[in-house]
Amino acid sequence: MHPTLKKALHVLEFLAVLYLFFLCIEMMGGSFKLFGKDAARSLMVVTDNPIVGLMIGVLATSIVQSSSTTTSIVVGMVAAGTLSISQAVPMVMGANIGTTITSVIVSLGHLRRRREFELAFAGATVHDFFNLLAVTLFLPLEWLLHPIQSAATWISSLLVGVEGATFSSPLKAIVKPLVELLQQLGERIWDNQVGLGVVFILLALGLLIFSLSRMVCIMRGALAKRLEVLVDHYLFTSVMRAFVIGILVTAIVQSSSVTTSLVVPMLGAGIIRVERVFPYMVGANIGTTITALLASFVTGCPAAVTIAICHLLFNLFGSAVFLPLSFVPIGLARWLGRQTARRRWVALIYVLVAFFAVPGILILLS
Repeated sequence: MHPTLKKALHVLEFLAVLYLFFLCIEMMGGSFKLFGKDAARSLMVVTDNPIVGLMIGVLATSIVQSSSTTTSIVVGMVAAGTLSISQAVPMVMGANIGTTITSVIVSLGHLRRRREFELAFAGATVHDFFNLLAVTLFLPLEWLLHPIQSAATWISSLLVGVEGATFSSPLKAIVKPLVELLQQLGERIWDNQVGLGVVFILLALGLLIFSLSRMVCIMRGALAKRLEVLVDHYLFTSVMRAFVIGILVTAIVQSSSVTTSLVVPMLGAGIIRVERVFPYMVGANIGTTITALLASFVTGCPAAVTIAICHLLFNLFGSAVFLPLSFVPIGLARWLGRQTARRRWVALIYVLVAFFAVPGILILLS
């Protein structure tokens, strides 16, 4: 086969597998919403306990796998007067933690190869540790002194009245029609939405594992050198560049789950190190706040705009503190990656306990 034709086929295969990867992410979110969105909405009961509010944000976002969905629901409830700003702030902080579950699930696709899994899991959980550390620092401060809420209230007073805007994600425009078509076909065959959701989740996970394995093979083979050049010389050459790219890419695709999950196969393949990808993930946290900001502007409600700005400020303040202290979340993630590589069942326990068991138990106890 001619070398040029062979390269073209490799590129086409990579693009096809990448599309399948994006499709799986959208399928997982859509599948959970078949039986999870109403459950997520019902979780957001009025509470004055910030820890419970935080856990509601974590669990609701883990169910629907979209911090944009959770924060948009919170914005709507604040606009409707169902939640106060003080009650809503811990929920959007929890949404930051819950949204990391997607990249952690993606890293489980590397379970079969110990070293590959260690690198991928460490890279995925560095996002977890950043959000956990940010919440540990800012939730008590916000509960006692309300610095984020005060700043957001002042900013919203300047912005209320700005015309509402909408933005359509080009990525969703590509994958969502096919996901909706598959769901419609499934609903014609099976009336039980919960059962259909389970089937779609299992299908999405199976296709996700397949697409991941192919992506890693392609990255290690024909595209490895080109990707290394692209990553080393263009994308992640500096902390600030990676940080800005994380913001811009997530603002465009409107999903931090997608942008953070995308780099997990690169981490597993050894093309990029966790130190390089950390500022990119921190930037993704900021980019994902765009959806809730747009939703709040549409409401025209000062309180709704305020809570959306609280989400943005929380991520900005967290970035200002932990980008210079990146060795802390990176060190914790590397340690957890080593532990799970030795005992890979620990990774499954981590997902179930951190994202579902602990939040669920604390909510029930409240």
